[in-house]
Amino acid sequence: MFKILRKRELNSQVTLMVIDAPLIAKKALAGQFIIFRIDEKGERVPLTVADYDRDAGTVTIIFQKVGRSTMLLGELNEGDYILDVVGPLGVPTEIPEGAKKVAVIGGGVGCAIAYPQAKALYNAGVEVDVIAGFRNKDIVILEDEMRAVSKNLYVTTDDGSYGTKGFVTDKLKELIDAGNKYDCVIAIGPVPMMKFVCAVIKPYGIKTIVSLNPIMIDGTGMCGGCRVRVGGKIKYACVDGPDFDGHEVDFDELMHRNSAYREQEQHDREHICRITGGVRHA
Repeated sequence: MFKILRKRELNSQVTLMVIDAPLIAKKALAGQFIIFRIDEKGERVPLTVADYDRDAGTVTIIFQKVGRSTMLLGELNEGDYILDVVGPLGVPTEIPEGAKKVAVIGGGVGCAIAYPQAKALYNAGVEVDVIAGFRNKDIVILEDEMRAVSKNLYVTTDDGSYGTKGFVTDKLKELIDAGNKYDCVIAIGPVPMMKFVCAVIKPYGIKTIVSLNPIMIDGTGMCGGCRVRVGGKIKYACVDGPDFDGHEVDFDELMHRNSAYREQEQHDREHICRITGGVRHA
């Protein structure tokens, strides 16, 4: 059992939780993830370790309430317990050898993954520019945290309600064309965003790393649910990633696989239990 020590709503759909998990906190590194299970009937759901405190023995997770499990997790409060939290899993983010300046790009809730990667680079002495993109001002998250671990933070919104109007790709191209010499770009967010970031960067010949979020079940490479095609070869995000060379990822196949349960997720968001008035359990 893992106790929820702190809970904060970052916006109407995204929640931050700090969980008592000393063994995970002892070994966690940027880029790794955990898999949680609400109760004995719950599904296994992966979430990136957004932060950790080795001394306090805590890990921080940030999640968007999309399907049944994340909605149930969102209903828990400080002092409640999560049945299972397994981790850290996955390969930690590797700091590019010799990198002096890196652009870290986060899209929406992907900023929950971009933040720890930017923090690890910043603490290693790398000059970090962070570009964080959102649809509008109401869903901006982690602005103060990202600003604290970057030399420059650029916030963009699709509608121009906050920061610079436009997409992260617009700002990235503007910065590169202005003379910023990035040794590497790290992009995390919706699959279409990562795909277009890679397309924009490719002509410049800049190394690009993406953190992938395919459907995942066991997290140990046995089920094959998280398979992705990278460089024409099958890889498994849970044990080979989640970080990959963005210029080699088959994003179209990934988008197709990720949409497999979209109808079920929509049904769960709309369903109201007649007994409890809340989200139904399995």
